[in-house]
Amino acid sequence: MTQKKPEELRSYRWFGGERTSGLRAFGHRSRMRQLGVEPEEHLGKPLIVILNTWSDINPCHMHLRQRAEQVKRGVLEAGGFPVEMPVATLSETFQKPTPMMYRNLLAMEAEELLRSYPADGAVLMGGCDKTTPALLMGAASANIPAIYVTAGPMLRGNFRGQPVGSGTDVWKFWDDARAGLIGDCELAELECGIARSPGHCMTMGTASTMTSAAEALGMTLPGMASIPAVDSAHYRMAAATGRRIVGMVWEDLTPDKILTREAFEDAVATVLALGGSTNAFIHLIAMAGRAGVGLTLDDFDAISRRVPWLANIRPSGQYLMEDFYFAGGLPALLGQLAMVPGALHPERVTVTGSPFGDQITEVPVHDPDVIRSPDTALAAEGGVAVLRGNLAPDGAVIKHIAAEPRLIKHTGPAVVFDSYPELQARINDPALNITADSVLVLRNAGPKGGPGMPEYGMLPIPDYLLAQGVRDMVRISDARMSGTSYGACVLHVAPEAFTGGPLALVQTGDRITLDVAARELSLDIPERAWSQRREQWRPPEPKFERGYGALYTEHITQANEGCDFGFLARRGRNPEPNAQ
Repeated sequence: MTQKKPEELRSYRWFGGERTSGLRAFGHRSRMRQLGVEPEEHLGKPLIVILNTWSDINPCHMHLRQRAEQVKRGVLEAGGFPVEMPVATLSETFQKPTPMMYRNLLAMEAEELLRSYPADGAVLMGGCDKTTPALLMGAASANIPAIYVTAGPMLRGNFRGQPVGSGTDVWKFWDDARAGLIGDCELAELECGIARSPGHCMTMGTASTMTSAAEALGMTLPGMASIPAVDSAHYRMAAATGRRIVGMVWEDLTPDKILTREAFEDAVATVLALGGSTNAFIHLIAMAGRAGVGLTLDDFDAISRRVPWLANIRPSGQYLMEDFYFAGGLPALLGQLAMVPGALHPERVTVTGSPFGDQITEVPVHDPDVIRSPDTALAAEGGVAVLRGNLAPDGAVIKHIAAEPRLIKHTGPAVVFDSYPELQARINDPALNITADSVLVLRNAGPKGGPGMPEYGMLPIPDYLLAQGVRDMVRISDARMSGTSYGACVLHVAPEAFTGGPLALVQTGDRITLDVAARELSLDIPERAWSQRREQWRPPEPKFERGYGALYTEHITQANEGCDFGFLARRGRNPEPNAQ
């Protein structure tokens, strides 16, 4: 493999080879001395920028300050010079209206920092849901050598001697509370026991799904995504990542050589084999677009039909990420998935510089109930389906393995809500006559209507039905839902209602059919009624008149296109800065 020479480094353009290289280079050197850095510490060495999403209000990332120090150690050991830079932190637990609205802002920030500073390589540090796609989108667009350090899942929760998972078990216990089965004492105890350590959700929610997708793409060292955040192996992996990025710089191993069509197909297959979050559909399509790969919902559906569900992890399965790690982690699952003919592409390159297949062969499975083989798969096909029909001409998705089987094929009368506040205010109103057969519809919760496409898609079931034992209903929206959620929830309906999609025309009492096997989502009304309702529909006022919200509204694409900004997603010239 051809090695770069020191004068071919990007940082060389900033600092030059000698003090007489020019006034600008002299200025850059003098400011490094102001930072307390001697020439021999950084000149002629790869300058590695560490983009850290740590903050005081992101519990998923509260340990990343410490991990950055381990990354720096690895960079120094390998002969590089590390520089840590803060970037926006997207905290799923606190940011309103939803961190999804700010994913593209972080992606833009990451891209422009890497382009505008003397970065030869980048270590990306994150893990909370939107952070992974944002950092990888920015790195793909900047296209300098980059590698990802995932935050890692938190330790399993505990409630009165039973393991509980963040998100998933919250919803279950909350429904029990609404049904009158538990009270304040139980909720107070659960509040203190369900999130016990640094790290992202330890269920197969969006965070674990996307960090696993990052590893499957080849953007992390093998085994990175499964390690619990506080395990000493996480420290060692951070240092190893720091060492590896220096080698990647000398090898000029850039994201465009890793993020290929084959890599994205393997990431999709991995998400489906994991029983992963539906949010991955949006994020992977956006990430692929940044890499110049045309990934579509149809690709997801085609791959789902040939990939088995192998990971017995909540919310769809039984176990948690800590169990998954001790069972062998993602390399072990990928080793099982590789046994399915055509499921993976073993020859493609990863950040290791070696073929993907080399890191997943002969990896033992230590608990075959957690990580299944193709012969003992939880289901013969992936657990997410893409639906189409007159309600979703551009597609919708459902994670049917997380739904009650009786609802996989269902026809029922719609009960329509125009906003989430209306839904919250009226869901328990007996006058709505909601039954277990009703189809709950929430609209105006998509990319523009939400705004930001919030995780409203697991619509609440009326209290009186919960008290009767009803725990699932067909629910349809143009929103997303948390990857830790469950139920017969049809999501990402495109186009969204706020832009005049068919969901905007549904009326309470209309009969809606969901048929997962047929991949159908349709509304049964006469064509004349469609036309009349279309003529009567009027577009709502934009949510924002200024600021980032206005920029977001003007440029956001629909769910089936990845919800990226059009001007960021398109290919085109974006020149390197003139450092002189």
